[in-house]
Amino acid sequence: MTPSLSPDPISDLNALFTFPFMVNALMAGTIVAVLAAVVGWYMVLRRQSFAGHTLSVMAFPGAAGAALIGLPTALGYYLACGSAALVMRGARGSLRRGRGTETATIATVQTVGLAAGFLFLSLNSAVLGGTETLLFGTFLGVSRGQVLTLLLVALAALALIAVAARPLLLETIDPEAARARGLPVAALDTGFLLLLAAAVAATSQITGALLVFALLVAPAAAAQQVTMRPLPGLVLSVVFALAIVWLGLGIAYFSIYPVGFYVTSIAFAVYLVARVSRAMAERRRV
Repeated sequence: MTPSLSPDPISDLNALFTFPFMVNALMAGTIVAVLAAVVGWYMVLRRQSFAGHTLSVMAFPGAAGAALIGLPTALGYYLACGSAALVMRGARGSLRRGRGTETATIATVQTVGLAAGFLFLSLNSAVLGGTETLLFGTFLGVSRGQVLTLLLVALAALALIAVAARPLLLETIDPEAARARGLPVAALDTGFLLLLAAAVAATSQITGALLVFALLVAPAAAAQQVTMRPLPGLVLSVVFALAIVWLGLGIAYFSIYPVGFYVTSIAFAVYLVARVSRAMAERRRV
């Protein structure tokens, strides 16, 4: 039976913390929101949103394939996304290659991933009942062990970003200047794609494989509509992501619809408000 909203908002808020599964979902959602916001900010700045979308698609066959052979679906997320990231990094190739080669390879990876995902689902009838969960997310199956794993992955990824923040920012804005300064541009590029893969794999476990892209893009894109300064932009991206996840989980608790639907809808609304606010501010300046 789906819980219903009451006239007392304090009582409804307390209800969110009554059951362990919801507490686990809120903790996991907080973790992936921070990770997705930080990694997504760099992804949007680097104009690698298409790569991020492809990785989110690859989470689908990863989870379905892992379930088919009896492995944890979470492991399938990380293996598939990590492998796809390495394939896409190889597609970047040398500077002599055009961007068309890279884009075509990324699109091919995405197409093959979707086909493999549907094949794995058709071979495993046990997964078919969880198709909605794989694609659109759920908060019912988040365990305390899963929360701990997500926390460890997020801490490791955020620590790596903190260490490489300045070189990564320079390589993002001006690769030629970074190369002239002797920075390992190829290693930074590869490392970031792997961090993006980890963020996608972690976030997919909450939002589902097909809707993770919203949490990676919308908070960061909205923050960059407000400011392009790195530190304020990262902080604002995290604030937006936390608001999106907390509201999405809270509304989904009192609803029959998947959490991914609410996360995506709220994320779009946040970006739309930021975009309209910027347009209005620019019009006033003129």
